[in-house]
Parts: sequence; structure tokens; C-alpha cells
Amino acid sequence: MDAPIRSTDETLCHCQEDQAHFLERAFEQLGLDDSRRRLLLHSFREISVQIPLEVQRNGQREVETFTGVRVQHNHARGPFKGGLRFHPLVEQGEVRALAQLMTWKSALADIPFGGAKGGIAVDPRQLSTGELETLTKRFTQKMAPVIGVHRDIPAPDVGTSPQVMAWIFEEYSKTNGHTPAIVTGKPVELGGAEGRLEATGHGVAFLTARACLGRDIDIAGARVAVQGFGNVGMHTARRLAELGALVIAVSDVDGGVICESGIDVLEASAHVAECGSLAGFRGGDPITNAELLSLPCDVLIPAALDGSINCDNEPGVRAGLVVEAANMPVTHGADAALKERGVEVVPDVLANVGGVAASYFEWVQNLQQLPWSRDALLGRLEEHLARAFDTVIALREHRGVDLRTAAYELAVARVLRAVELRGF
Repeated sequence: MDAPIRSTDETLCHCQEDQAHFLERAFEQLGLDDSRRRLLLHSFREISVQIPLEVQRNGQREVETFTGVRVQHNHARGPFKGGLRFHPLVEQGEVRALAQLMTWKSALADIPFGGAKGGIAVDPRQLSTGELETLTKRFTQKMAPVIGVHRDIPAPDVGTSPQVMAWIFEEYSKTNGHTPAIVTGKPVELGGAEGRLEATGHGVAFLTARACLGRDIDIAGARVAVQGFGNVGMHTARRLAELGALVIAVSDVDGGVICESGIDVLEASAHVAECGSLAGFRGGDPITNAELLSLPCDVLIPAALDGSINCDNEPGVRAGLVVEAANMPVTHGADAALKERGVEVVPDVLANVGGVAASYFEWVQNLQQLPWSRDALLGRLEEHLARAFDTVIALREHRGVDLRTAAYELAVARVLRAVELRGF
């Protein structure tokens, strides 16, 4: 059986604790005093709202009240930027940690954005399309005073989609005029960027190939396992397959499949599009999420929820390279243990930064009203990622630290410099 879903308290604790440990290493490397550490850790604004909604339950209509949150962490380098997730475990503390992570990601990619995160504590699968639309638009109404094209620009995350972004765009535009730049990750028909949907996964695959090169692993023929087959995991697997990698296992919340000769990722994607999950896909043998994490492979890509690899299951990880496609999928304890075993981890703050880079490109296109082609966007994306990766590698070699510490050090230094230049 798969591991049980973590409680909200467990999620909250590990997200905040992991972020604190990862940042502490960078703070130590930079020699920051307590005042500067506090300055960088405190959020600019944190908002919690209650959203009543009439829903259909057991054949009857009843009113449920959902909690929505938005944490705006830092905007020294540009407008707040970060996703919205619809998930039962959305919590203020978890969102705070993820908002900080967005600040560091934007800085690491050298994108002129700050960091934010938000969401609603809801299982979107339990709502009808109409109920989800109403919930999204009411959340937008309550957040409208603190978001804006030069203030805070939401994007899709766990449990949300281009359609959700379209609803936010529509609701915000009712009182602000035609404003496509209010969100990124929109449908292309409403001003979304060609290539934005697959950008995060494309970036993960691109950096996976770069990391493999550094470890003398030929991406063509490399055995890869991907935990999580949502938008990011699916597009990561598809792009890696295009690069010649052997994707031997994929999984989602309902389980997964393994095929030692390689899964047909396009067929798996088509099955998910038709059926909603990998359940019932006949392109391999059944496998659980827990079993996938312990497969012998060259590259393991956790692309599901945070905390997937922890101190309990870390000893079973047999990949030589772990690439974090999800946000904080490896806890700080597991991260230290993997490092001790010689397993290299490409951290989320670097690995999945393609999403925020592509969001920036979409935002720029909306402001200029000048769309780019898919190839132009993905080409610029790879240029940004290559620069970020090479800079982090150089700092790692100079400092004698791991990739995660180097990435955080570079990001923190850039944010601190912007704060100091602007004045407190």
C-alpha cells in the first residue's frame, strides 16, 4: 500500500522546518546577522479569508465555508509571484514556506519577481465545475484589493489549471477592465503563452539532462522514474522520452505502472486525459508510489507533493540522482542522508524554476500585447535555466558545498542586495 496521506500538522511542520534548515546553511555561508535573517524571513503580508459556498452533498444543497489564504513574502526584486493550490492540506504555515521558496526561485532565475503563494483548503474533485468556478471567483473578489499586474500575479499550482486562471482573469477584469496580465498559466485563447503549460516540466527535463552530463550519465538510455503524473510530471516524462531517456515508471495519486523496457509516455498521457488518472493504464505492471521511490534507476524525479522522500523511506532510494520537480519533495533529514550516501539532489529552487521563468515571459507578452511562438519561449527558457545552472555549479565548486546550499546562497544574496539598495 502507499504511505498514508500526511496530516495538515505534519505537512505544516515539515515545510517550515525544511525551509528553515535549507536557509540556515545559506545564511551561515553568507555570514548574515540575526537582523538580516529576520528581515529576509518575515512576510510582507499574510491574508486569510472565509468563502461560503452552496454545494451539492448527498442529493441536498448545503453551505460549506472554505478557507483561502495568500502569503506575499517579498517584493524587493519585483511584483509578488506565485501559484494558487486547491488542496485539502492548504495551510497558512505551509503556504508561508512555499511563498519564501518562490522568492528564492525568482531570484535564482534572475527574474524580476518576488515571491508569493496561496490557495484554498478544498478537494476540487469533490466539487462540480460550476461550484469550482463560483468558489474561484469569490476567492478572487476577496483577494482583488491585494493582487494586480504590478502587485501580485497568481499562477496555477497543485489542483488548479489554466481554466481556474481564466476564471480569475474574468472576475478581476469585471472591475479592472481587460487585464490578461493579472494571472499567468492562462489558456492560450485568453492571452496565455504558447509553451507555458509544459514549461515547468520542460525545464525539469532540461536540467535533468545537464545534471546527468555532470555525472557522466548519458540521458539517451538513462533509466528514469517519475513520481507524480500531473502537469509537471507528465511533461517532464514526455520531454525526457524525447531526449531518449527510458522512462521505466510513472505514478499518480491512484498508483502507477512500471515497464522495464520503457513506458509509452504519450499513451500514458492520453489515458490520463481520457480517464483522469493512471488507474487502469495497461502499458505496464501496477506499482505503488512507495514502490516507485525505491526502484533501481539512474534518475528519480519526485513530482508530486512535498515530503515524498523523508527519513522513513530515504534508505530505500536507489537512484544516483534525484531531481526535485515538486516543491520541497525531499525533507531536510532525507536530504542530508542522501548527500552522505553520495546521491546528488538537484533542488526544487533550481530544478522547477522553469515555471516562474515562463510565467515572466507570459506576463511580459501580456503587458506588451505581443505574443511569441512556443519555440521562442522555450528557447529563452533554456537560456535562463542554463545560466542559472552554470552559476550554481560554479558557486558550488568555489564554496565546496552541495547544489542546494549554493542555489540558496545565490538567491538569498540577490534578494538581500535588492532590499538594501531600496532601503528598509
